Amino acid sequence: MTFTKWVACWGNATSITDRKECVYAKDITLRYPIRMCFSGNKLRFRFSNLTGTENVVISKASVATPPIVELGGQKHFVPITFSGRRDVEIIPGTEITSDEISLPVYAGDTIEVSMYFADCTQMNAGTLITGPLSCGKYSYGDFCESDELPLDLTRNTNWFYFLNTIDILTEEKNHALVCYGDSITAQSWPDYLAQRAWNEGFHNVSIIRRAVSGTRILRQYNCITYQAYGLKGETRFPIELNVAGAEAVIIQHGINDIIHPVGVEVNIFRPWSDLPTVKEMIEGVENLYIAHARKLGLKVWSGTLLPILGWRTYTEERNKMRCEFNEWLRTSPEFDGCVDFDIAVRDKDNPKSFAKGFDSGDHLHPSEEAYEAMANCVPEELLLPFTR
Repeated sequence: MTFTKWVACWGNATSITDRKECVYAKDITLRYPIRMCFSGNKLRFRFSNLTGTENVVISKASVATPPIVELGGQKHFVPITFSGRRDVEIIPGTEITSDEISLPVYAGDTIEVSMYFADCTQMNAGTLITGPLSCGKYSYGDFCESDELPLDLTRNTNWFYFLNTIDILTEEKNHALVCYGDSITAQSWPDYLAQRAWNEGFHNVSIIRRAVSGTRILRQYNCITYQAYGLKGETRFPIELNVAGAEAVIIQHGINDIIHPVGVEVNIFRPWSDLPTVKEMIEGVENLYIAHARKLGLKVWSGTLLPILGWRTYTEERNKMRCEFNEWLRTSPEFDGCVDFDIAVRDKDNPKSFAKGFDSGDHLHPSEEAYEAMANCVPEELLLPFTR
């Protein structure tokens, strides 16, 4: 195999973490297992302090391959360096890419990325994601290059801090598909899509998730209560489309623009003035998303919004907006195609609601079974290399 092309093989968004009482950590190791979809001989890693307000110092970072027989069944740890140094300081609002790390990796293997923070560190740049491929660990102490993390000092986490993107030097035929959205996409369907692609033999595509719960196309919150709902589309999209080897993006975004506003008499941070018209939402997608994706030469696919009957702010008018927006998503010639998630998960007899077994219980987010259905409805066309 000849490795000549950099392609993102894993990616996540970076947002403001939920502002709890404790937002700092010290003497802590983060470890994230990443399943490799491609083979290659070099890796590079992007770390993000995009939403931080203080400098973040990574004391050291490493990448580990699966246990190697020749090493007595131990993992092989390789330092991640930055201009030859183990430590790196990331100033607020910026991202940094590591040196190219020479390391043979093989499709189907799981590598582990570890980071150690010796000093007091603001944990304000990260994103909560879920799914069968998305779970990390943290340990108190320096275990950056330890085969196993100590059980008594370790817990699981679905918060992915600082680690933003992993690129691999791989074969020319490989490419990335970007999944952009809010909590629906921050949850499981991109992982199920990655599993489906692998199981069905689509081994030339990576699934890059760029999703933040609570985000909207046109608005963002500037209060600590809702800061974790992230940056608005105009700010997010150009940053999150920085994906090596990307050929297409699926955009499934907009439901929070519709369901969040309730009026200041109910919630001071959610005025009715935040409620856009469907026309404004369409213009936002056209001007903020499609236009930028076209500049990058990407195919752009829409993803329809899911049923919301029973959600706590549901009204018939909100559902009407959703349906009007979905109709545009399905029919607009601005897109190269539509992934009709709505049809995949809605009840055939009552399309305002989820099908039986497809509602997580809050009438907004799908069940795991429904997330699998969403992954399965993505056309094969999006998993194949595009002919340019």
